[in-house]
Amino acid sequence: MSKRIRVMIADDHAIVRQGLRQILSDIEDMEVAGEACNGVEALQLSRDGQWDVVLMDVSMPDRNGIDALKLIRKEQPKLPVLILSMYPEEQYAIRALKAGAAGYLTKQSAPEQLVTAIRQVASGKKYVSASLAMELADAIGEDTDRPLHEKLSDREYQTLCMIASGKTLTQIADELNLSVKTISVYRARLLEKMRLRNNAELTHYGLKFGLVE
Repeated sequence: MSKRIRVMIADDHAIVRQGLRQILSDIEDMEVAGEACNGVEALQLSRDGQWDVVLMDVSMPDRNGIDALKLIRKEQPKLPVLILSMYPEEQYAIRALKAGAAGYLTKQSAPEQLVTAIRQVASGKKYVSASLAMELADAIGEDTDRPLHEKLSDREYQTLCMIASGKTLTQIADELNLSVKTISVYRARLLEKMRLRNNAELTHYGLKFGLVE
């Protein structure tokens, strides 16, 4: 029998880790050799063990998946990290790939897709879904003359307008029926996309472009 792929699972939800372990336990050429419940643990485990693939959630306490990914890549550039996220591809995938991820999967993906992705990144290749490949192609050819806010997702644009109108993250979360954590993610992403630093700069931008009623 050929060497089994040693997988580390990093996710802050025990039920998700259990589900992933169950899926991979039925795969002959794979074994879950360790688990981490946050980014700090994932980083420590990556130093302590011999891994073939790290399967990591993008949103975790202590140190989020993107930050942990960058640190793991810095210390162990040959260790492939496959990002698994509840967020749609258009929200995080390109950012994750730019940070050094070997691939990106949503948690809605079929188990067969997960197994294929793990095998692919373990062999040294990148893994992206067909829809993400199209998005990457579009991103390369997108019009750079458009205002920055037109490149935001619908939710990011909503968050921008509401912050610019003076609403707090809690108020925005209540209005959109989302968690404050999710709104914080949108805020962080739109700040990065628009190369702004804080809410004051977001408000100034919103006033400048007439985004505030």
